[in-house]
Amino acid sequence: MHLRIDRSRMLLASAAFAAAIMVSAIAASSASAILQRLPDGQIVSYQPLRGKAPAVRFDTMFNNMDYNGGPIMPSNTVHLVFWSPKGYGAYPGAGSPPQYVRGIEQYFKDLQRDSGGDRNVNSVDPQYNDLTGAFARYSIRLGGVILDRNPYPASQCPVHAPVTNCLTDAQFQAEVEHVAAVHHLKNGLSTEMFVLTPPHVESCFSTQASLHFGGCSVGIIPSKLAAYCAYHQETLASPMWFYANDPFETGVKINGKLACEDGHHPNGVSDGAIQGGLSHELNESVTDPIPNDAWTNGVGVNHGSEIGDQCNSRMGAPIGTHNGQPYNQVINGHFYWYQEEWSNNTNQCVQRITLPATLPTATFTVRAGGGLGMSFNATGSTAPGGVAAYSWQWNAVTNAPTVETAKPTISNKFPAAGLYSIGLAVFGPNGQSIGTGGIIRIGHNGFAPGFRFSPSRPTAGQLVKFDGRTTVSRHPVTNYLWEFGDGTTGSGESPTHRYARPGTYKVKVVQFSGVGSAFPGSGAAPISVETVTVK
Repeated sequence: MHLRIDRSRMLLASAAFAAAIMVSAIAASSASAILQRLPDGQIVSYQPLRGKAPAVRFDTMFNNMDYNGGPIMPSNTVHLVFWSPKGYGAYPGAGSPPQYVRGIEQYFKDLQRDSGGDRNVNSVDPQYNDLTGAFARYSIRLGGVILDRNPYPASQCPVHAPVTNCLTDAQFQAEVEHVAAVHHLKNGLSTEMFVLTPPHVESCFSTQASLHFGGCSVGIIPSKLAAYCAYHQETLASPMWFYANDPFETGVKINGKLACEDGHHPNGVSDGAIQGGLSHELNESVTDPIPNDAWTNGVGVNHGSEIGDQCNSRMGAPIGTHNGQPYNQVINGHFYWYQEEWSNNTNQCVQRITLPATLPTATFTVRAGGGLGMSFNATGSTAPGGVAAYSWQWNAVTNAPTVETAKPTISNKFPAAGLYSIGLAVFGPNGQSIGTGGIIRIGHNGFAPGFRFSPSRPTAGQLVKFDGRTTVSRHPVTNYLWEFGDGTTGSGESPTHRYARPGTYKVKVVQFSGVGSAFPGSGAAPISVETVTVK
């Protein structure tokens, strides 16, 4: 599920956060109300409380994830950041470091050793792609475990015992940037930080208790403000970093009921963290790293849900017991218990899946019509068993749902001239999907390049200048993430780069201009790709 926060306000100094940010939060079970209540701005993909999974109701075809034109993570290098000025001793569990820390570290080590398999939840991810040809492979690497003893900044959210600190998202973003700088971490579409705080250190987006929820993490007091268990997103400042905020939630209750996990811990207290946020946010990060710009449900009652949201708290059947507790996952020979994830293929929540070798294909042509009209033709797309549906995202009218049709041809009248990020998902009869997209310019045939570079055929060592777009989907681009194809990254509208060796390099850029194209009309973060041939 998703909170939306005004990005321009988020750029204010964190000291003014509580006064500057006004967020309306609603019950996680009512996705349609999100579209009606929340102002334009940033999307935060948060894990709702237990039992708040969106109601499963079929939209036009499948209730599946739709593709919106943004990036996926082709792999995921995870840095675990335990933010605790008091050190590891602030976390629970026996041992030194305590079991909470060791268990989470072991979980990611197990995922790393098991990567590429099809026997756990992460096997769902490789069916999701982006328009560059990259797929969200099950390829997890533990980049390291960081004990961050940097002091907490002054709390700007409610602090009532036993809560000792309550921090804003702006403060978490500042800490992510600090940790990245101190530890010389590499950013890009394959790197993510998971920030884990100890008990009684909470986080907050809003304190408006008069609304259904106040936008705070579950351990906050008073509990009527609580809304989420964990969330993932990207930083606003440049360079762009992907991160997740996972406050301590094992055993935390609201109104006497466990709020984020169900108390089944086959390994120890760390299992509450894995079930209550880590697995959910990891899989959503890989398939939709900038929330609502890659794969997300674009229509119907579950509009805005990612692959974890549609399966929140759905565990599936146990496959055995360990230490007297049920488990439903075996990873590198170790036993875990956590939620299922949504699979477009077979359109349901699954514990694991073996994907077919033959995938659909997606392609479309663009032609200018009269005035603001544009025509699209996806006749060249294919799917095993035939194409059952085409899902189009125009990213043009505020909060408009995706347009699903059984026909490959469609026209759309846009509200104004300019550049728009377009997404298309093609579905087979069982929901199996593939995505593509691009940037179009109203009144012009074909696709507009996402960026330009010069010289057109550089030599090794020569300075190459890249120029991104300043506006996408009628909103100014506020953040750029460049990957130059040789393992280096850049930021800003017009970065420069030198290639050390001759060769062919696939250059990618993500250009963030606002909310995300599953909530269109408020900007987007499309990914674009061009090939640079260095002589």
